[in-house]
Amino acid sequence: MGDSAKKILFVNAEMYPFLPETRISSVCRELPQGIQERHREIRAFMPRYGCINERKNQLHEVIRLSGMNIIIADVDRPLVIKVASISSARIQVYFIDNEDYFRRKQLYADDNGKFFADNGERAIFFARGVLETVKKLRWAPDVIHCSGWITHVLPLYLKKAYKDDPIFSNSKVVLSLFDDTPVDSRFPEDFARSLLLGAIKPEDIGFGEKAGGMELAKLAVQYSDGVILADENVDPALVQHCRQSGLPLLDYEAKSFADGSYMDRYNAFYDNLLR
Repeated sequence: MGDSAKKILFVNAEMYPFLPETRISSVCRELPQGIQERHREIRAFMPRYGCINERKNQLHEVIRLSGMNIIIADVDRPLVIKVASISSARIQVYFIDNEDYFRRKQLYADDNGKFFADNGERAIFFARGVLETVKKLRWAPDVIHCSGWITHVLPLYLKKAYKDDPIFSNSKVVLSLFDDTPVDSRFPEDFARSLLLGAIKPEDIGFGEKAGGMELAKLAVQYSDGVILADENVDPALVQHCRQSGLPLLDYEAKSFADGSYMDRYNAFYDNLLR
């Protein structure tokens, strides 16, 4: 591989206009377009949450990519792939869908603010769904850019369960951290066991029965090649962990978001990881 990242895969927790405009959904909408305009080939993925209006956003199922079952906690879950376009940006977005995991109207918590008990399984399904779909597309990304806590399973799977797949053999993982990490929320006691896949061993995960959002974020850092602080309000303990990791780290810079130059910073960060 040369020192230029030609293909960038964006794995996003949220994207505007499919979801309301927030810090993370705005960046995840603008960045793929900006990188594409810098002459990179891009693909973008996000979950198909139940609050997304399929008719308004013109989502439709991609039959040739759907039809696989993903087994989580000994239960087969059908993987459905949908697609929609952001015509003004010439961007196509792939949606990972499953009736059990992604048809509820809320994103991660119920109307009382309680973290969904199956959020860990939803993150596993999303990560595997993205990787399996990219394999079907036969599109080998140079960089996989993960944004948002629900993407935090993907670095582990890429580096451990999919490391020998030729589609991903040269892929680098960039992890963008926002203030969406559910640091006070806990996953069920069997979450670590549910993460096991292929050659992944319990020691590769490193946490036991009392894992939460912070532990999952640290796991994502462990298996990433570079980290971007994409928000000024990232949990300080997580920021400190990133600084101590020794990984290439791109600090948050408010001015670059105000004037749009963060896209050039990110673009250069991709290339630096491949040198």
